[in-house]
Amino acid sequence: MSRIFDVIQALSGQKNVIVIPAPYLDFFKGDQQAHMLAAILNQLVYWSGIPSSLNDGWFYKSYDELAGEIRGVTADQVRKATNKLISNYLPGVIETVTRKVNGTPKKHYRLDGDVLIAKIFPPAVEVAVLPNGNGSIAESIRQKSQMETAEKPNGNGDVAESYLYTDHYLQINKPSSLQNSDESGNKAKSDFLSTHPDAAIYTPSGKSWGTTKDLDAAKWIFAKIRIVNAAAKEPNWVEWSNDIRLMREQDDRSHREICELFKWANTDSFWAANILSPRKLRVKWDELVMRSQAKVAVAPVIDNSERDSAYKRFISGTGQDVKRSELEIKVGLEASKVGVRSMGASFAVVRWNALWKECSQRVSGEVAA
Repeated sequence: MSRIFDVIQALSGQKNVIVIPAPYLDFFKGDQQAHMLAAILNQLVYWSGIPSSLNDGWFYKSYDELAGEIRGVTADQVRKATNKLISNYLPGVIETVTRKVNGTPKKHYRLDGDVLIAKIFPPAVEVAVLPNGNGSIAESIRQKSQMETAEKPNGNGDVAESYLYTDHYLQINKPSSLQNSDESGNKAKSDFLSTHPDAAIYTPSGKSWGTTKDLDAAKWIFAKIRIVNAAAKEPNWVEWSNDIRLMREQDDRSHREICELFKWANTDSFWAANILSPRKLRVKWDELVMRSQAKVAVAPVIDNSERDSAYKRFISGTGQDVKRSELEIKVGLEASKVGVRSMGASFAVVRWNALWKECSQRVSGEVAA
C-alpha cells in the first residue's frame, strides 16, 4: 500500500462530524448523488485504516451503521448507493464478500489503495485546448474544491446559506500553488461554458457533456430500460448525455431517430436485453436499422395464441389437464432453468417469447432432419 494512500486514509472519515475531502466530491461531480457517494467512500476509506482482528485488510460494516455515520439517509439508500459506487465508479477498487460474524452474515469490504489513488488522482494532468485572451493555450485544469449551496428558500425568501460539505483541511492549509490551480480551473470552466453555452451537464474537464435535450433523451431511454428491468442501476448521466450528443453531432442522428430506434430495440425479444445504454445503441446502430427494416418488410402474420396461452399456464401453474405440445414442454423446461417465474412481469414475457422462438426453430430443425 502506498504512503500517499496512508495520508488519504488518515484524512478520511469521522464520527460525529463528517468532513468529506474535496477530491472525492470532484470525482463524483455530475452525479445527483455525489455527496452521498463521496460520504460513503469517505467512511469506507476511514474504516479500512482502523486495525481489526480480520486479515488482509478486510473489515465489515452494515448498511445501518454506514447510514448512522453519514446521517440523513436510510440503510436502503446506502445499500443502493454503495452498490452503485462499487459497480459503476470503482470496479476493481473495492472488493466485497459476505462472511458470518457471530453466526450473522455480514458484508465485508477491502480497498486497493493504490488503484483508488490512481482513480481519484489520475497521473496525467488534463490540458484544456481552449484559447485564452492572448491566443495561447489555456493552463492545465484541476478540479475545484468548493462548497455546494442549498437552493432551498428560507423564511424570508432568500437562498439558504451554503452548507456543510466542504473540506476544511484543504481550505485552511491549501498551498498557494493549489489556489492558483483553482483559479486556472475556474477560468477553464468559464472558457468551456463560453464556447459551449448550450451545455447543461458536463464533466470537470469538459471532455464529456450534453445539452438539456440530450439529458432528456438519456432519461427517456433509462425509463424504457426500467420497464424491462426494474432493478437497472441509475447510469452516469453525463456519459449517457455525451454519447447521445456524439450520435447527433458525429453521426448526424436526430433525437427522434435515436429514441425511435431504441424503442424498437427495447421491444425486440433479443435486443431488449442487449441494448442497455446509448453507447451500445451507437455501436450497434447499423445492424439495428437493418434488422428493424427487415422485420417491417417481411411483416408476417403470426398466430401467437398458443405461445401466450402456454405462458399463462406456466406462470400460474394451472392447466395440468391440458395436453401440452412438445414445443410447450421444451420451452417450459428452458424457462424454469433461467428463472422466468422470478422475473418481473414485463421482462418475463420478453424472455418467454424469446425462448419460444428459439425452441420453435430447434423443433422445426429436428423435424426437417
